[in-house]
Amino acid sequence: MDAYLAVVSKREVRKYDERPIDDEVKRRILQAGRVAGNSKNRQARRFVVLRDPELVRRTADCVYEPDNVLGAALVVAIAVGKKGPTAFDAGRAAQNMMLAASNDGIGSCPNGISDHDALREIVGHGDDEQVATVLTFGHPATPRDPQRLSAQEWIDRADRKPYEEIVQER
Repeated sequence: MDAYLAVVSKREVRKYDERPIDDEVKRRILQAGRVAGNSKNRQARRFVVLRDPELVRRTADCVYEPDNVLGAALVVAIAVGKKGPTAFDAGRAAQNMMLAASNDGIGSCPNGISDHDALREIVGHGDDEQVATVLTFGHPATPRDPQRLSAQEWIDRADRKPYEEIVQER
């Protein structure tokens, strides 16, 4: 798929069907995050794949939209170091993973964290780390076809402020 079309057609998926994600597709998703650029190539991040059903249930209690986690075929917590532009680095890795997933027909959604302390125990990070986000992945309950519309049609359908309001030239 064209990279630009992949970006402008990307929508969050919050409801997944029950099919598992193929192991090779999981690896591609995680690999896409691993190779994302990062500040000074410090690579101060880890991707914690939560497989244990009890840990997934407990993780659901730590995010704002628990159903995203409970219905997902793959749950990944991105743990980052506390020094440097770690939120930016986590965002780059997360977006890479979500775009790679979309390319393989897998939906995804980043989840905001409502209970950092409880999540720290689940993920097992130390005092020098924090969880930036929890990503969920799965086959969309409603199938998606990014190529059914042009890039401009996807842009026109997006609920975003006008280009002229966001982009300023000086």
